Amino acid sequence: MAGKSGRTISAVPQKSFMKTILSWEGILLVLFIGINIFCKCISPVYNFTNVLREMPKYLTEIFLLFPMAYILLMGEIDISVGSTVCLSATVACLVSNAGLPFGIVLLAGLATGTVCGMINGFLAVKFRELPTMIITLGTQIVFRGIAEIALGDGGSVSLVNADGFRMIAGKVGPFPYLFFVVIICAVIFTVIAEKRVYGRSLYAIGSNSRTAFYSGIKVNKVLFTAYAVLGFLAGVSALFLISATYGANTTTGKGFEMDAIAMAVFGGISTAGGKGKLTGAVIAAFTIVCLRVGLGQINMNAQVILIILGLLLICSVLLPNISSALHKTRKKA
Repeated sequence: MAGKSGRTISAVPQKSFMKTILSWEGILLVLFIGINIFCKCISPVYNFTNVLREMPKYLTEIFLLFPMAYILLMGEIDISVGSTVCLSATVACLVSNAGLPFGIVLLAGLATGTVCGMINGFLAVKFRELPTMIITLGTQIVFRGIAEIALGDGGSVSLVNADGFRMIAGKVGPFPYLFFVVIICAVIFTVIAEKRVYGRSLYAIGSNSRTAFYSGIKVNKVLFTAYAVLGFLAGVSALFLISATYGANTTTGKGFEMDAIAMAVFGGISTAGGKGKLTGAVIAAFTIVCLRVGLGQINMNAQVILIILGLLLICSVLLPNISSALHKTRKKA
């Protein structure tokens, strides 16, 4: 709009280049580039083609990141999602081995995940006085317990006919189908979180759920939807996981919930709710994947890799707090 002086004044404050670089998303982007340079230096076989070849085993976890970020933005959590993946994969394998059409197999896996998510959402809405940590801890045990009973004494199931799953494990050039599905999900979830009413509702609920409720936001509906979507994508994750392993066992999906939470927190999503951007979480997810691939190529011990990722996560939580403390000290001075 034009002021009295005749100058045009932007209604939206313009971000400087330095502010963009020094934002958490900018720092993560620089870190992503740095991690790739580091991996290239330590591994002679670290290149674009090899990263894409090894990426599918890690990409299945990124599906869980998007709705998990939504739940964290509301100040809630879901630690049952790894068990949901296990149960979905188990059901899909058993249905496939029963000789049913591949379309039915896909629906069985997706339906199982969605129902699990809806159960979590129903319990979270119905018993608001209970922390979702406790609710999903209970369902985590139940879902994996059902999967273990279904798997029987052997504790695992292998596909009799894996043709359908080989199809969804296909590639377009060096790019697996899974990569494109993850990118599409990343774009959709980021746009919804940052540009749509549902996304604003997530931030409002995370900042103050009571105020959000009295502002007309349907808190229970938003919460239930987020859990249901997380369940659905756990089913998607399970199907792509089967396409890589051709079976399921009692450890399928184990630790997936912690990885999804770690990616979100590393990306700047606050576990207290109301803060963070999905853009940062997506960059953080691919940074972690690249680091895992690079360290895996030099045969580094899996436990050491977990320690490194844990240290990165701790630093990501501490840095904003240290920065805030320094800013307050300067203000007082």
